[in-house]
Amino acid sequence: MRLLLDTHVLLWYGINDPQLSGTARTLILDASNEILMSPASYWEIAIKVSIGKLALHQPYEGFVDACLNRYGFRILPIETAHTAKVATLPFPSKHKDPFDRLIVAQALAEGIGIISGDQALDVCGVNRMW
Repeated sequence: MRLLLDTHVLLWYGINDPQLSGTARTLILDASNEILMSPASYWEIAIKVSIGKLALHQPYEGFVDACLNRYGFRILPIETAHTAKVATLPFPSKHKDPFDRLIVAQALAEGIGIISGDQALDVCGVNRMW
């Protein structure tokens, strides 16, 4: 099964944070699943590191390298079909995060599930697993 990681899941898995649910960890570790990460996620992490909102336990480049090479996550490139889907997404008025919108749009356009603890994404009809 192809599964897209939400940004917090990518981060929590990468730093071994106990906030990651057991179900999420099991899905990620299941070798039969293709685990994908969006450029929106590593872009969001880079921004948070650069403004001091997030401190990683290693350099940013090392974090991304581990995601790709140690954990075997693959990048789901942003396609025009993904950005077109963003324009049609319903989102609650209090949840307009552009990174989340793109990640959800990618999952919907690709017909794949998303691993996320963010229940606010459910209004979009995404297959959210947690």
